[in-house]
This record gives sequence, C-alpha cells and structure tokens, in this order.
Amino acid sequence: MDPRPLSRRSFLGLAAGTAASVALASCGSSGPSDTGGGGGDGGAAAGAATYWFLTGAPGEQIRQGSVDRFNQANPDAKITATTFQNDAYKTKIKTAIGAGQAPTIIWGWGGGGLRSYVQANQVEDLTSWFAENAAVKDRLFPSSFGAATIDGKIYAMPAETVQPIVLFYNKQVFDKVGAQPPQSWGDIMSLVPKFNDAGVAPISLGGQSRWTNMMWLEFLFDRIGGTEVFQAVFDGEKDAWSNPASIEGLTKAQELIKANGFVKGFSSITADSNADQALLYTGKAAMMLHGTWTYGSMSEEGGDFVSGGNLGWMNFPAVEGGKGDPTNTVGNPGQYLSISSKATDAEKETAKKFFSTAVLSDAEVKEWTDAGAVPIVKGTDSQLGASKDAEFLKFVYDVSSNAKVFAQSWDQALSPTAAEKLLDNIAKLFQLSITPQQFATSMNQVIGQ
Repeated sequence: MDPRPLSRRSFLGLAAGTAASVALASCGSSGPSDTGGGGGDGGAAAGAATYWFLTGAPGEQIRQGSVDRFNQANPDAKITATTFQNDAYKTKIKTAIGAGQAPTIIWGWGGGGLRSYVQANQVEDLTSWFAENAAVKDRLFPSSFGAATIDGKIYAMPAETVQPIVLFYNKQVFDKVGAQPPQSWGDIMSLVPKFNDAGVAPISLGGQSRWTNMMWLEFLFDRIGGTEVFQAVFDGEKDAWSNPASIEGLTKAQELIKANGFVKGFSSITADSNADQALLYTGKAAMMLHGTWTYGSMSEEGGDFVSGGNLGWMNFPAVEGGKGDPTNTVGNPGQYLSISSKATDAEKETAKKFFSTAVLSDAEVKEWTDAGAVPIVKGTDSQLGASKDAEFLKFVYDVSSNAKVFAQSWDQALSPTAAEKLLDNIAKLFQLSITPQQFATSMNQVIGQ
C-alpha cells in the first residue's frame, strides 16, 4: 500500500543513515528486545504485554526507550518489544491479527488498515477510555485523532510525530524572475509560463513514484470542496469520486500538466532517489509539493541550499471560489497504537497504562524533538527553539497544530486494494491517458473495498 519507509522518513534524520540502518537490520523479526522481563509466555506475570514496532533510527530507539522506562516503573507488568523491518512488519502483523495472535499493542498507520481491524473486531474500542482520561487526549493535537477514528469511535492512541505535505520553493529562482510565492491556485498557474520562459521547470515532481502526484490531488480536492469530499470516499459512499469538486480537482490537475507546469519527463523521475529534491535545490525547478521529511535530505545533500536560507516553504494556497479551509493540511497526522481485542483484561490494562504514562511522556517528547521531529503534543513548540532548524520546525508545528483537519494521505487512508487502484489511476491521469470522468468511474468501482 505505502511504498515509503516508516512515516515516509524522519524528515531531519539523514536519509543515508536511515537507509543504512534499515538495510543492516535483519529481515522480519529481530526477536524480543531485551527489556528485562518476559511477556507473552506462560511464565510471565499476568499483566505482561507484548508490543511490535518498526526498526530504523531514530524511531526504534525512541520507542524502545519508552518501553524500558515503563518496565522500570512497572516491574510486575512489563512489556516485551519485538521489532520488524517495514515491509516484513506489514505482512507479519496482518497474518498475526488474522490468526488471533496479535501482540497486545499494535503499532500502525491508522486509516484503512485500522478500519479493516475494526471491521474484523480485532482491536479495542478506546472511545470510553479517552472520555475517562480526558487529560491524555487533551494534550495531543486534535487533528491527530482523525486517522484513529472509525465511524465516530476511537480505536487507537495517536503517537509520535507529524509530517504534513507543504509547498517548498527556491527563493533564488523566484528572485531571479521577480516572482512572489503563490497565494492562490491562480498564482500557481500564472507562475508556470513565467518560469518556463526563464528556462526553469515551474514544479519538480517525481511522478514515477505515483504517490507524489497524489499530493496535488489531495490539496485540490480539499481546497475546492472541503474535507468532506474525500471523507465521503473513506466512508464508502456510492459514487463519491464523482462529486463535482472531485471532477474539478482532477480537471485542474490536468490543466496544470497541459500548461507544462511540471518538469519535463516527470513520469520517469523517482522520489525514492531524491531526484525531485535535487531539481529544486540545484535551481532547475522553482517549486515542489512534498512531505516535510524531505527537509533533512535537502539539508544534507543540497550543499548550502538550506543552511544558506534559499529554501522557502508554505502551506498549500487556496483555490479561488473553493469551500475548503486553507489551514487544512494532509500527510502523516501521527502514528497509531491499538490494543488487540484478543488480549487478556490484565494485558489491556497494562497497554492502557503504557498509553497514559509512557507514550509521548516528557522524556519521549524530548527524544523526538532532539531528533529533529515535531511530536503531536501541544506546547512542544517551546522546545524547538534550540534547534538550528527551529524556524522550519516551528512552521511544521504551527501548520499541524492549527489545522482544522489534518487529513491522512489517501493511500494510507484507503484499503490496500483501493489504494493500489488509486495510484494506478493517478498515474494514468497525470499521463493524460484518462479523463477526469474516467478516473472517477474507475475509482467508484472500488469504493468500500
């Protein structure tokens, strides 16, 4: 479903270092981590719980640190952690849940995957628990609960960090052509010929990766019709893709393509190679819509592009006449922890205590901010000032905390079946091989799957 690594990469973690750490990890489970106590076997304490999560810096170490602190404080109800590589985890967790052998605590992405667990009655309804523990909920970004909520009920604890999609731009290129950052969709379209005439690609895009194209549609749908347009798809409403706002968004995307808004040959450029980022920081492209996780790799690979103050960023602008709230954003509103419905009552209590005392504790929050990430906790902006990237991190905090709605990326919100069909049709739409109406007709066929 999601071709990207964990959370599409920690945006200030060095890309090369993260890739290396994942490559060095063994395929599949690394076995239970040494947490100083058992869990999951016959000799373990009654409240002992199990927790599966992903390898890779910095997340693996931070998650393990929270487990270790919890175990030290709760020697009679310890948590045993087991780590997996990204792709191996997706296969392993699905198999384990289907067999009724899930860990007590299930790490995940929320959205479509969580919905499938809910429909199979495999995870606990946490709605009443959050109502009874309002302080736990109130300290988190309200927008982080969207991907944890299915049919109005909360089935996961939002955790970890935010990574919105933002519009990056090269300040030097803008200055050379005498342009200002776009404040509307009309401005974007007006900038296209200006940059093309100057011999610069208006927008960089790693279109071969498909999910990069999707970001444009996510914002167009939101800015034109509001969050309810995609929400109707997520909720399984019949013919939701045929909403007039959907057709308008698809049409505007193709108008941008036909106007040569994207770099020539974008459909053969990959995002995984960071080639799209290179076009921006070398001045060959003026703008790039991408996740905040790209900031770190541009800082590392782009010479003095970032440190020299040449990288600009902004939330996606409004579309003239649109109904959407321009403070809304899309991307990764957090990561998510569920509790297996097959766990014992004692194990469930241990998991809930872990949620309320260890997940995003002050110690964990500091570890995330030290790693250059923005946790989903209100008030952490005060801890970002010491970073050399404080200006950017505070921007990420503001966008994420002020968003009325922080929508989850479509390919994570949908089921694997629907997500693959979506990415395939997006590729065809951007290659101009299908019309907006054909896109909608095709996608309507997999609504609810």
